[in-house]
Amino acid sequence: MIKTEDLFVRFSDGSGIRYRDMCFDTGRSYALLGASGVGKSTFLNLISGVLTPAEGRVTVDGEAVSALPQKARDLYRIRRVGYIFQDFKLLEDMTVQDNLNLLRLEGVDTAQMDALLDRLGILRLKKRRVNRLSGGEKQRVAIARALIKKPAIILADEPTGNLNYETGVEVVKTLLLNAGEGTLIAVTHDDRLAPMFDERMDMNAVAEWIPGGEARQHA
Repeated sequence: MIKTEDLFVRFSDGSGIRYRDMCFDTGRSYALLGASGVGKSTFLNLISGVLTPAEGRVTVDGEAVSALPQKARDLYRIRRVGYIFQDFKLLEDMTVQDNLNLLRLEGVDTAQMDALLDRLGILRLKKRRVNRLSGGEKQRVAIARALIKKPAIILADEPTGNLNYETGVEVVKTLLLNAGEGTLIAVTHDDRLAPMFDERMDMNAVAEWIPGGEARQHA
């Protein structure tokens, strides 16, 4: 179970976002909806440990991961989280295969690579350099990199953003299938995909943007 309590994050310009308390049950999938800039991606970064909240905490199975030192948070993310970033974060000069095989350095078994790439419709691209792929193809490579870890938590930031609707449906099905008994939290701009998830959350009602002057009062 993932719980967020009294979360407040502050940015360099002094502004910030305060989030209402939320709870995500193990074995369920969640679609986070809301206007651009409302704080959906920031919320995923807080859960993953990429960002540290100025106030509040993120608890995973009873452990306050947001309070861990950076090295421990990095280890938590490597071992337990599959993160599909909106900007992919792939190594452009390397092949698809090599991008996934790099995870072996983190102890990840990549033996099922071909089967996963096939399910995502990109097996034929296995030996192609990432910088020769389209945006949609890169998106599916990023998804494969996250799923091959068989993580307990899958965080997906606009996983279908560069895909057409039909392909997006298939990708969401793959995410749901691979989530298994874990937790899937996905940010999506496409309301048509939201019904595929167990629960839908309107982040407009959860996140409150606080201007610079007011946010500094929390310091």
